[in-house]
Amino acid sequence: MSEYLFPPAPPAALPVSGQEARFPVHRVFCVGRNYAAHAAEMGAEVDRDAPFYFLKSAHAVRQSGATLPYPPGTRDLHHEIELVVAIGAPAFRLAPAQAMDAVWGYGVGLDMTRRDLQARAKDKRQPWDLGKDFEGAAVFSALTPARDFTPAAQPIHLRVNGAMRQQAGIAEMVWSIPDLIADLSRYYHLGPGDLVMTGTPAGVGPVQPGDRLAGGVEGLEPVELTIGPAQ
Repeated sequence: MSEYLFPPAPPAALPVSGQEARFPVHRVFCVGRNYAAHAAEMGAEVDRDAPFYFLKSAHAVRQSGATLPYPPGTRDLHHEIELVVAIGAPAFRLAPAQAMDAVWGYGVGLDMTRRDLQARAKDKRQPWDLGKDFEGAAVFSALTPARDFTPAAQPIHLRVNGAMRQQAGIAEMVWSIPDLIADLSRYYHLGPGDLVMTGTPAGVGPVQPGDRLAGGVEGLEPVELTIGPAQ
């Protein structure tokens, strides 16, 4: 039996709607600029040749209802609401027509972003890790099995303190779910436990300690988050 120098971190896992069993999280893939209006508000254009990605680590995962302490090193924490796809089967070098066979279910996520650190990295042509990958930066609703939800043109929204901040339809995504899974499977051996955050619509903006975020996609469990004081 293996011995560890110190106790390993418990695995990240998310609740499943209507079930006791939890979904263990392996990796979190995030899609950038997948809504044209959001790309425009960030002063960028959608890359129509191929989607692009960044990753969040397991330490970033939190479930809906959490309180996220205002993270260190930033003065400009932003919200981004997203449809999330949960992978439940091996997927490698798939065609788009095969891609949906790998989907286990769906959820709603918040891609929390230290926007000032991301902007600094962009200016220096550096990776976005400091802006995107930190403790509590990926907040997820309970997941819904694919048999109970079919993505089409459902609305996606986010309210902050009751005021609407983001509102669109998931049909506005530039790259569809099959396209994203097929493209990712060219570069990774996707498998059970992987999550794909499919991009955010326009309306991203800052949050402050004390703010309450509530968002969702019609037909899925909602996601909620409270921003706590800095620690």
